[in-house]
Amino acid sequence: MNTLTIIIAVLVGIGIVFFIIYIWYAKQRRRREITAQPFPPEWKKYVEKYLPAYDWMPPELKKQLHDRIMIFLDEKDFEGCGGLEVTDEMRVAIAAQACILLLNRKTGYFPQLRTILIYPHAYVAKGGTRSGNTFIHDETVRLGESWLHGAVVLTWDNIKHGAMDIHDGHNVVFHEFAHQLDQESGAADGVPILGQQRSVYITWARILGEEFVNLQDEVKRGIRDVMDEYGATNPAEFFAVATETFFEKANQMHHRHPELYEAMKNYYQVDPLDWKHSVNHQEQ
Repeated sequence: MNTLTIIIAVLVGIGIVFFIIYIWYAKQRRRREITAQPFPPEWKKYVEKYLPAYDWMPPELKKQLHDRIMIFLDEKDFEGCGGLEVTDEMRVAIAAQACILLLNRKTGYFPQLRTILIYPHAYVAKGGTRSGNTFIHDETVRLGESWLHGAVVLTWDNIKHGAMDIHDGHNVVFHEFAHQLDQESGAADGVPILGQQRSVYITWARILGEEFVNLQDEVKRGIRDVMDEYGATNPAEFFAVATETFFEKANQMHHRHPELYEAMKNYYQVDPLDWKHSVNHQEQ
């Protein structure tokens, strides 16, 4: 490699670095501009409708949620499927539930996510498995899914149902966006990015590993738990179900799984039990 080639390579590398820095600063400036605007009153009505815990959040947390929602809606695309026409109500309902997972900590706003696909109701997804040299096609009915790169798929009927029954421990938006957080680390394995300290990962692995095994055992023995049995499928689904339970059945989870509750609280940096007169206090 001659001197000229080396110089050109260095200049190209420097150019790429400056371009990346420019894009980063432009995004941060855009986010500041977005959050400097007032939160639309109509959006606030949708947040109150589809995120019941909002009414019991402290003012500073509401403001933070407003900012998260506005940035989320500015950066993500929404696409209706199966003839569905996407409305502001749908967009805000999804953004509010997704962004409650991002409070009180630095966030990339689900950086791998570009598009939210919304079906009117449960849809059929085609797939299959390989057995030797044979590929077996199958179809499954789904309420939502999270892709490793690019998209989250949701169903509007299920989003509305999840908002109306806030004590059932089921919320498709919490579930699928928990998968997005999990996948930020590069794999869906139930271990999202937890920070720099190795000890944090060790503690997480111990607590969630033990709880996952216990849930699998309960499912085998037909014992009902505060967490849905779907969490026993694999570690990734366990984390997603634990997220749903944490935000929808805080009292029950804290009582029956105190270590797991603390682990989720430390990760999400919020404590639903602290929200004065929280809807979680009314759980049966």
